[in-house]
Amino acid sequence: MSTPYQAHPSAVIDQPCVIGSGTRIWHFSHVCEHAVIGANCNLGQNVMVAPGVRLGSNVKVQNNVSIYSGTIVEDDVFLGPSCVLTNVSNPRSQVVRRSLYEQTLIRRGASVGANATVVCGVTLGRYCLIAAGAVVTRDVPDYVLVSGVPARSRGYVSRHGHPLRRPVDGIYTCPESGLRYSVDSSGRMRCLDLDEESPLPDEMAKGTQPYRAFNPQP
Repeated sequence: MSTPYQAHPSAVIDQPCVIGSGTRIWHFSHVCEHAVIGANCNLGQNVMVAPGVRLGSNVKVQNNVSIYSGTIVEDDVFLGPSCVLTNVSNPRSQVVRRSLYEQTLIRRGASVGANATVVCGVTLGRYCLIAAGAVVTRDVPDYVLVSGVPARSRGYVSRHGHPLRRPVDGIYTCPESGLRYSVDSSGRMRCLDLDEESPLPDEMAKGTQPYRAFNPQP
């Protein structure tokens, strides 16, 4: 039977589940029953999507990532290779807590770097960036870059993932896209040129130069 998505023959797809059109599921991955996966997602090798997990559209999950029950992932999220998500803060083999899974919410456009760990019960804000190897133990605001163990704020980043530095009259400008950002009256970083729920325009959705072309090392 044909499906609107593509799955490698080695992938396991438990039913019932929902998988959107254009989604690709690669070698040795497992989508469990009652999972919901949006359109145009890419699940790399050895990915597990647990029962009840919800992934939005255009989510990219790299190799060796397990997304456990209690996790909600919005559109345009990137989960880097071997990053770790959890769903119980105080796990014990002797104590069953299957009805007590804690929610982790990953908002639109957020990126979690390779080998980072996200301790359950937190919210990762829109377009935040979790550096490789970081251990996140608390909420991360929109557009904030965190790194370290435990993760700490290192400043702001744009939708294109570039540090936002040296504001002029309170306005930061992304060096790649030219999109402008500022901190609003509630203390949250916001894009001045695009609605927070709007995807990037097509002309901005393909990179043309590598990161260090815009951010040379000192």
